[in-house]
Amino acid sequence: MTASRRLLPVLFLEAANLTSGLGNAVVMLAFPWLVLQETGSAAAAGAVAAISALPALLAAPLTGWLVDRLGRKPVAIGADVVSALSVAAVPIVAMTIGLTYGSILTLAIVGAIFDPAGYSARRALIPDAAQASGVDTDRLNGIHEGVFLVGWTAGPLAAAALIASVGAASAFWLPCALFLLAAIAVAAMRVGDAGQRARVEAQAAGLNDGGLSGLVRGFTALWKDRALRVLAIAVLIIAAVYMPTEAVILPAYYNSLREPVSLGIVIAAISGGSMIGAFSYGWILARVRPSMLVRIILIGTTLSVLPMTLLPPLPVLAAFGFILGLVWGPFNPLFSTLVQRRIRPEEQGRVYGVQLACFYAAPPLGMVVAGISVDAFGVSMTYLVLGLLLAACSLPIVFLRSISDLDASGK
Repeated sequence: MTASRRLLPVLFLEAANLTSGLGNAVVMLAFPWLVLQETGSAAAAGAVAAISALPALLAAPLTGWLVDRLGRKPVAIGADVVSALSVAAVPIVAMTIGLTYGSILTLAIVGAIFDPAGYSARRALIPDAAQASGVDTDRLNGIHEGVFLVGWTAGPLAAAALIASVGAASAFWLPCALFLLAAIAVAAMRVGDAGQRARVEAQAAGLNDGGLSGLVRGFTALWKDRALRVLAIAVLIIAAVYMPTEAVILPAYYNSLREPVSLGIVIAAISGGSMIGAFSYGWILARVRPSMLVRIILIGTTLSVLPMTLLPPLPVLAAFGFILGLVWGPFNPLFSTLVQRRIRPEEQGRVYGVQLACFYAAPPLGMVVAGISVDAFGVSMTYLVLGLLLAACSLPIVFLRSISDLDASGK
């Protein structure tokens, strides 16, 4: 077997990863812009972002269970196909009966339900693709997150260009095609499923994986592991500030200036920094202990967000956004590494689902409050308060003793 042929599982996985990331980035920017265009209200945009995140919060643990129960490939393929259909509905509704605030909200909710399933399934496929291709799993963790962020870097620019040229509703045709390409790429993978093998072995040993206990296994596995619990708390805090920033604050600011391209540049700068940080994960992990890496991430995100809250000129805002992404970039690869080392294969999908639930848990309320605050007090005051809250919540975690557990070998 030639080297290029052996690498096909990794190449197909990362092709799906790239197209899915690009599609989600377009959707994330296009939906709030569409709401602002239809209503002119930042509070309405925040409400759509928040309400559409709630189904994903509830679905994430269930979809993680489906990944472990039904298999990694089938769930990844099904999630991307349904996501493609859901985003295609936006321009179809716009061309037929016309978009309203209610229809936009409904379509955003439907589309958000299936995102956690595809994301969790593709992450769970990393060890299978690495084994089939002879690639180091830790290295592939960083590559996987970096490739996803390539899509998140290009996505805002593509969304801004589409909004400016064909309009926000028609921009959704691009993610529809991208999600279908992601499903095709995963279907083309020829890999095993370590989770299914481990589940069969566990059942043969008399371990029950059904019922309520199977659904909550991800929560219990995460809670019992202090290292992973700390990371989940960090995700909760960062997401509470970052998601309202990207979904409400910056869109409202640049919508008021009528500058969609500037919004795309800032979001792309954040994603570009994250991409570089993720690709550098393998190199960083060889030189920095996990506990120190988490401290760098928490301190670095705080110190980069605070200047952004002052809404400086575009080059300065984009520069600090790039630094924010750079220090945050290694986080998800680190979490993947720890899950692979500390959690049994048949439970990894559920743990990834719980992590996504943590990521979705805090932002909904933050988005609603941020939207109301922007309408009442303005973008500048709202953004500054969010930055100060981030510092007050994240910096104390740096001094927790439990962070040192991250340096333990695992099980």
